[in-house]
Amino acid sequence: MTDYKIQMKNVHKSFGSKHILRGIDLNVEKGTSMVIIGGSGTGKSVSLKCILGLIQPDSGSIKIDGEETTEYNEQERDALMRKFGMLFQGGALFDSLPVWQNVAFGLIHAENMSHKDAHDVAVEKLKAVGLGSKVADLFPAELSGGMQKRVSLARAIATNPEIIFFDEPTTGLDPIMADVINDLIVQCVRDLGATALTITHDMASVRKIADHVSMIYDGQIIWSDTIKHLDRSGSAFVDQFIHGRADGPITKHVSMTD
Repeated sequence: MTDYKIQMKNVHKSFGSKHILRGIDLNVEKGTSMVIIGGSGTGKSVSLKCILGLIQPDSGSIKIDGEETTEYNEQERDALMRKFGMLFQGGALFDSLPVWQNVAFGLIHAENMSHKDAHDVAVEKLKAVGLGSKVADLFPAELSGGMQKRVSLARAIATNPEIIFFDEPTTGLDPIMADVINDLIVQCVRDLGATALTITHDMASVRKIADHVSMIYDGQIIWSDTIKHLDRSGSAFVDQFIHGRADGPITKHVSMTD
């Protein structure tokens, strides 16, 4: 029997008359890295927010470790959030806090760790992403984009989460720094033994960090398999997307409906 860390079944979500998720089915195996691909507005971010509990789905099931989470109360939701780490698109660092407090934010405010112990953990996590201890007392504005992304990754792993979410982790980075971040993601996830769920447009990231890939289109998962089958998916939608072709069923559909 497959051990699933995350299970979404027939998940729907609308905002007014706009039906974003139209029956999402997604299974993420424990200890693996799943990457969701798909165009803008197809439902990737909404799916992620539903799993996190930031958005309540209209219907369907979302299970974490086999437990239904859609009807969790506030206390149960808080306990669930402690399983999660998150690398936000753009980093989302607090400009007014030094780097170490950014990294240790969850340790201090969610786990009530002392500032001294949290500082020590932050320095350790910064080292894990290739940053020296001197960076700890700097402010985000003093860092390059690539260094800020490393700090964001250090924050995502600071609490040793069971599940890490990556939202467009290489956005805004040059190809070399993007590859560095991809390598760090693979290493950090492996070191923690965590389950990873990533949404991205960056096919280089997909090929570097994914064990499994799912494509979302028009609010549904239309293809899901291991990374080794990506280039022979048998799906014209997947083929157009991964090769960035202007002609294909995705753009044909858009031109017909606009």
